[in-house]
Amino acid sequence: MTAPRPATIQQVARKARVSAATVSRLFNHPGLLDPATATRVRRAATALNFRPSRVGRNLRTEATRTLGVLVPTLANPVFAECLDGIAAAARDRGYSILVETTDYRADAEHATTEALLGHRVEGLILTVADARRNPELAKLERERVPYVLVYNQVPGGRRPTVSVDNRAAARDAVRLLVAAGHRRIAMVSGSFRASDRAQLRYLGYRDAMAAARLAAAEPVEVPFDIDDARPALAAVLARRSAPTALFCSNDLLALVVMRDLARLGRAVPGDVSVVGFDGIRLSEVLQPALTTVVQPSRAIGRAAAERLFAELAGAARPAPLLLPHRLRAGGTVVPPRGSSPKS
Repeated sequence: MTAPRPATIQQVARKARVSAATVSRLFNHPGLLDPATATRVRRAATALNFRPSRVGRNLRTEATRTLGVLVPTLANPVFAECLDGIAAAARDRGYSILVETTDYRADAEHATTEALLGHRVEGLILTVADARRNPELAKLERERVPYVLVYNQVPGGRRPTVSVDNRAAARDAVRLLVAAGHRRIAMVSGSFRASDRAQLRYLGYRDAMAAARLAAAEPVEVPFDIDDARPALAAVLARRSAPTALFCSNDLLALVVMRDLARLGRAVPGDVSVVGFDGIRLSEVLQPALTTVVQPSRAIGRAAAERLFAELAGAARPAPLLLPHRLRAGGTVVPPRGSSPKS
């Protein structure tokens, strides 16, 4: 699918029956236009999907050789590692990248997407809150802007994605805890509203618990940028059947959980075993190293960029791609006290 050329100032001017200078004045000095003219120009611009270029008028009809990247945050190394893969692939093709972040806020996705499109990027690589029901993705499809999602996983293959199988990977992580002898396992997760990946990982947690004929607990949802997990953890540990193991929806959250368990006087893994998800390098160098699901984040980024380049060159819209995950054994999982691993 080849994206149409962006609308030009001249096209908007013709549709609004004004001069190109008047269109330019609206976007640069809107207070200089009378309200009726401004309204007419805005309607014409909206009808033509016109956005004022931030990189020079001459680029409205030329390739910018720039990709836009939208991720929730760069504070989480999993997205930074993905960005490394995107940047490497872009350099190989003589492209540059522009990056925006949403801070895990679905309501920020519109503004950040518009900011990237305003720079006339040729295509987008994104991670969004909910890829199944996302108005920004619907807009990109209406406007035929090429894009590829990273980490998002959409059932039915309705959107171009590169990810691991989040549900299967979470299932494998919880199976590891069951095999170690744990029967009371809870999941600590970032907000489901901010991450469809977390939702799929919870389904994988439930799958593994059901397969082992164990009772799945309600998820312990906390903000992704949580500073202190002690209140949430104390509430979980105060349950009549307190968990002996915790599966965390990402590695950064797992590291916060480990720190705050220690603050509550609970040893990891002696009192509580912990498993993460992502495989960030930081989780491997700590002591004890975190047991986790490893995503090939750099490869995910590179694969997404290569698929986007193929579409820009005229190839058909890419099908979803699932890359393999793996479990990395660390020092944060041992059998619960008084039990032995499942044979």
